[in-house]
Amino acid sequence: MNLGRTVFSQLIGFLPDREFRRCVARYHGDYRLRGFSCWDQFLCMAFAQFTYREGLRDIEACLRSSPDKLYHMGIRGRVSRSTLADANERHDWHIFADFAQILIARARVLYADDPFGTELQHSAYALDSTTIDLCLAMFPWARFRERKGAVKMHTLIDLHGNIPVFVCITDGKVHDVNILDQLLPEPGAFYVIDRGYLDFERLYRLTLAAAFFVTRTKDNVLLQRRYSHPVDRTTGVKSDHTVFLVAPGSIKHYPAALRRVRYFDAEHQRFLVFLTNNFELPALTIANLYKSRWQVELFFKWIKQHLRIKVFFGISQNAVRTQIWVAISIYLLVAIVKKELNLSASLYQILQVVSVTIFERVPILQALQLQVSGEKSGLFFNQLSLFNL
Repeated sequence: MNLGRTVFSQLIGFLPDREFRRCVARYHGDYRLRGFSCWDQFLCMAFAQFTYREGLRDIEACLRSSPDKLYHMGIRGRVSRSTLADANERHDWHIFADFAQILIARARVLYADDPFGTELQHSAYALDSTTIDLCLAMFPWARFRERKGAVKMHTLIDLHGNIPVFVCITDGKVHDVNILDQLLPEPGAFYVIDRGYLDFERLYRLTLAAAFFVTRTKDNVLLQRRYSHPVDRTTGVKSDHTVFLVAPGSIKHYPAALRRVRYFDAEHQRFLVFLTNNFELPALTIANLYKSRWQVELFFKWIKQHLRIKVFFGISQNAVRTQIWVAISIYLLVAIVKKELNLSASLYQILQVVSVTIFERVPILQALQLQVSGEKSGLFFNQLSLFNL
């Protein structure tokens, strides 16, 4: 690579800027441009994510301290706190959401063959949500409870590579189960969900779409056993039954048969009961599939720990959504760079190296290889093993 380019500009070089311009044009983002474009805004927000900036003044001070490097970073507008605040307020967050979808499609291709601990030839997804707390006095539009504000980030991740394929940002009062109405089921795919999504009418739509689900049942769900299937109890599977719903209301919403798998979790010394509409996979595979649901929890934990989505640079809905979508784009960018450069470093390591070398004029491959060529530091042993790909 060109030794004259900074690490930041080399990273941004992996982004399809032409596609970004199309997203901007779609929502007229640069209409009546006042010297600070959507691309300038994205680069400033990306810099803030990479370097863990605390606020707009922090971003302004750091970027204006190196004015000779701004041009090489791709920033053409004048960076100031007020200009960036106006951009976060006015530039439609859909621009950044659409651009993230382009990065999602690219990342999914790169990670399509990654294993996730279960021998499964089908597509597999995990769905869950995380709550991002907000100060109600500063974010009055985000009322969650009487004295608490929050937004929810509902996320469907592809278990092959842990790439988010669907993200919906709502206010904190939206119940998780409502997000099932927005999903377009993929025939033959497995959707791993927790008990919060146990709605038989919505689950039956997955069955009608030839998609499969794996979830846990609740204690108040009445089931009638029709058939019992042999199991190997040494694996932890205690029973495997074909069952039907008993309550009239439940039968109306889900008239087909279900499969109930009872499993003993030796690690936590507890019994787990799973429901699925798949009757072909071994019972142990069903239990392991549900265990993979924890990947989405690790994704939430990682993005909250290592990116800026808990402290916001604006107080409007548009600013909050913009910052979350930029953070997701940065996660995807790092994942893409890891694959395309064939790096052995984890996503966390890559992010840390970039944060301290962002203005260095060295090839990015050299910078990242220097980090992983030395003796491994115990600092990384406590990081999430999910991303040590």
